[in-house]
Amino acid sequence: MTTGFASAAPKFATTSNPTTLLLLRCGVAAGPVFLAVGAAQGLARDGFDFGRNAISQLSLGAWGWIQVVNFVITAVLLIAGATGLRRALPDGSARRWAPPLVGAFGGTFLVAAIFPADPGAGFPDGPQAPATALSGPGAVHMVAASLGFMALCVAFVVLARPFAVAGHHGWALVCRIVPVVVLAGLAASSATVLAFTAGAAVALLCLSLVTARLSRR
Repeated sequence: MTTGFASAAPKFATTSNPTTLLLLRCGVAAGPVFLAVGAAQGLARDGFDFGRNAISQLSLGAWGWIQVVNFVITAVLLIAGATGLRRALPDGSARRWAPPLVGAFGGTFLVAAIFPADPGAGFPDGPQAPATALSGPGAVHMVAASLGFMALCVAFVVLARPFAVAGHHGWALVCRIVPVVVLAGLAASSATVLAFTAGAAVALLCLSLVTARLSRR
């Protein structure tokens, strides 16, 4: 007797529907696009320092519209990728939970586009007095980001099972390690923002890799 996941393994391993492939490739592109645009801005904009500043702060200042557009495009790509996951995954708990969780993660990028992070650590206007409290938009931005990455962590956990059942144990291990990296980055973010940035980058790139595996023909 075979389990539901095992019997669905061939469908899980190869996806040939053109629409599904397009949606999955949108998901593959999301992380690299967001990180590449963020890295380019961080290197080009005066006063920005990856050791002190969060990528979200790039939405502030005269050129902030570029990062706002980056948030929106990434949200659209992630939500499309989540739709592709819904089509590609075999029946089971991963198919029920991973797509809406990834979609919710994508939705938080739209929230980030609407509610900007607070300025600080010398960006965008140079040295400032330390803020005594978060602004309203800044608080919404921070809460949305935290909830979004928590949702992504849970998505990775539930994605580990179908990979393991289908015999892709390396991919299952990746899905189990990524949440640990993200949570470690969140825990260390009070000491250095670079820890959160690194954890977020790992999560985004691994989501792209996992989605690419599902889109492989």
